Amino acid sequence: MTVPMTTTVETKTRSVVAELLRRIGQGDPERIAELYAEHGDWKLDWPEDEHGRAATPWIRHRATRADAAAHFRELAAHHVPGQADTRIERVLVDGADAVVLGEIRQTARSTGRPYRARFALHLTVEDGLIVRHHVYEDSLAVAQAFTP
Repeated sequence: MTVPMTTTVETKTRSVVAELLRRIGQGDPERIAELYAEHGDWKLDWPEDEHGRAATPWIRHRATRADAAAHFRELAAHHVPGQADTRIERVLVDGADAVVLGEIRQTARSTGRPYRARFALHLTVEDGLIVRHHVYEDSLAVAQAFTP
């Protein structure tokens, strides 16, 4: 019996996404970035005029594997260590595309304010590497936590 190609693609996509979530949980930006293609499409669904602000520098579009590592370093630097949790509710896979649904719980280092933000993360995997990383999250909750 021959396994349909979409099943093989979906299995690979699911495997890469599971490994990404595992590495994010471990918190090593360099190891996380190894799962990203050298060049990719990384977008955050935030108002463009809010990208790269001093309080939230990780919130901006990215394009390279090095950018992916920088994102996770900046994210960690602006949150209180040990006061973070991510709840994954569902991972949906369709071919090379996956959507991760969940909620992040963090505490802003600059203000000490905790926050919760629901999110959807759309990933695309090609040749075992992530080529698309689009995040849709509750930007208001994040912005309010970082507002002095």
